Amino acid sequence: MTTLRPLILRAQTHVRVVPLFLGGLLLSACAAPEQPTGINDPFEETNRAIHDFNRGFDSRVLRPTAVFYGQTLPKPVRTVIGNLADTISLTGDVVNNVLQGNGEDAIHNTFRFTLNATLGVGGIFDPAASFGLETRDTGFGETLFTWGVNEGAYIELPFLGPSTQREAVGRVVDFFTNADSYALEGTSALAATGVGVVDLLNVRYDLLGPIDSVFYESEDSYAQTRSLFLQNLRFNYSGGDAAEQVTDIYDEIYDE
Repeated sequence: MTTLRPLILRAQTHVRVVPLFLGGLLLSACAAPEQPTGINDPFEETNRAIHDFNRGFDSRVLRPTAVFYGQTLPKPVRTVIGNLADTISLTGDVVNNVLQGNGEDAIHNTFRFTLNATLGVGGIFDPAASFGLETRDTGFGETLFTWGVNEGAYIELPFLGPSTQREAVGRVVDFFTNADSYALEGTSALAATGVGVVDLLNVRYDLLGPIDSVFYESEDSYAQTRSLFLQNLRFNYSGGDAAEQVTDIYDEIYDE
């Protein structure tokens, strides 16, 4: 609780001003662009080289560390770490909800943060879920989408994995506007950053089977990663309307 206290106080200040901006932003939100239907990958040669690097990093470092972490720490401890990471990220979610003109999710995430930061003892527990306030993640990439910014080319980033030009910009903004980068100082900031890093191991361990299947069992892990990423991205941003817009990647590559 001590670690998160400065974050809670700073976030509560932002939360109070959210309603003041919602009305104007709801009226000024731009229409989202039409979703692309194909794969735009002009940097494929470079992307494949970066994908090979990421795959090697995963096999040598990330995966074995995640397996050790998952098999060493009890599930309740891993759940607490996940809860803390979620609570820290909620202030950024609220800001992006407001920028997107999404009043419903802004209010939802504001109440979720308030409940978990107080009743949840600084985010250790997740009482908000019991009140029907489930996780609703977002980021500046989705904000750019709602503002009408096109997807751009597919790119793969070192260590970070698949992305698009629009999502890469979003990740940079999210990194520099993350609450722990300005609301916390000293050891508190380091602790919050550590929670985020450890939660990455959480995610890798929880998705051990699916990621291993794509990385190490598919005939072309790069093409499979690209296809799944774009499908998921477009599906999420379209509310389900774009689920079938990406052609089966294996039809394109192997059915010649």
